[in-house]
Amino acid sequence: MKNETIIERLGILADAAKYDASCASSGTSKKDSRLGKGIGSTEGMGICHAYAPDGRCISLLKVLLTNHCIFDCHYCVNRKSSNVRRARFTPQEVADLTINFYRRNYIEGLFLSSGIFKSSNHTMEQMVEVARILRDDYDFRGYIHLKTIPEADPELVYRAGLYADRVSINVELPTDSGLTRLAPDKNAMQIEGAMGGVKSAITQSKDEIKRFRHAPKFAPAGQSTQMIVGADAATDSDIVGKASRLYDSFKLRRVYYSAFSPIPDASAVLPLKRPPLVREHRLYQSDWLMRFYGYKPNEVMQATEADGNLPLDIDPKLAWALKFREFFPVDVNRASKERLLRVPGLGVKAVERIITARKHRSLTLDDIAKLTVSIAKVRPFLIASNWRPTTLTDRADLRTLLAPKSEQLELFGA
Repeated sequence: MKNETIIERLGILADAAKYDASCASSGTSKKDSRLGKGIGSTEGMGICHAYAPDGRCISLLKVLLTNHCIFDCHYCVNRKSSNVRRARFTPQEVADLTINFYRRNYIEGLFLSSGIFKSSNHTMEQMVEVARILRDDYDFRGYIHLKTIPEADPELVYRAGLYADRVSINVELPTDSGLTRLAPDKNAMQIEGAMGGVKSAITQSKDEIKRFRHAPKFAPAGQSTQMIVGADAATDSDIVGKASRLYDSFKLRRVYYSAFSPIPDASAVLPLKRPPLVREHRLYQSDWLMRFYGYKPNEVMQATEADGNLPLDIDPKLAWALKFREFFPVDVNRASKERLLRVPGLGVKAVERIITARKHRSLTLDDIAKLTVSIAKVRPFLIASNWRPTTLTDRADLRTLLAPKSEQLELFGA
């Protein structure tokens, strides 16, 4: 490692960080450098984005401090027993990389995680030092997200939250039994205890800011977590239930899902192939239903198939509607917002526009067609001034009619 350049180490440690999905920068407090004070900004002009190899738009330097690790989690490519190239940065090197990339307009902030080297406390101290250098030495006011370590001393986690916009602690797997089996060095109670500590610190910080204008802010963008999907036998019902409990118990901003990806020299207890990526997508859709559409966790679970997993060919909202057809059709000119949000194909903005427009005139099916991508998906579930679905809602083959048609790709297609 001593002979490797900064760029070579960056290639190793940025690639090792790609498995962590919980790096969104939404929800942070506004810190602006456009008046000439400090460096970096979480909003405004001068912020550009980079694109990851898989097409996702990102604007953060996403990197590990090191991929050395004393833990041996079966699903982790950086586990102790894994045969991968190892590398390590010093806190000063990560801080300098962040500043240099920001000045070149490549990024708007930093997402920093790490393998556990020497000890949890030592690793956490090094990560906090990165954030301290950026904030105190460089007066950096851009976005910082630190992946904290639940085994570390709570005081170190607290210090991380004083420098970072967001902190996160991964629960890793949906069930305690799965965690025990695949991550023997981790403890579910310890992880949730650390999440509870972060929640308390965020609540306390908000209270202090109300009373004292210059009280320090603690993780103003909140905390998030991530679950690996498909590494164990947990069903989508298990995952939805776990996510709901985490939201309620710890007031999380987001729960992220990461489809298990096979790794080199994998343990025999892991699946031989990854789950369909669309499964991860369906879980994000179910998460959206609970957060923005008023669905309760048990209602999302009702949309699952007999094996406890969400259908892959249709989205969870449509799956629920097909199971509870007695709820439909919904009259777009009279129904409440809550009922309209249950109509497959109608998003939050479309429903708000419907409610605004119907104050002035009665809406037709053509009016609704202008607000949705697929009127065919909407027609069976609503009533308009010139439309009633009659027997369409109850057709036995309705799922077949509404499921997206699979396309055969051409090898030499244009």
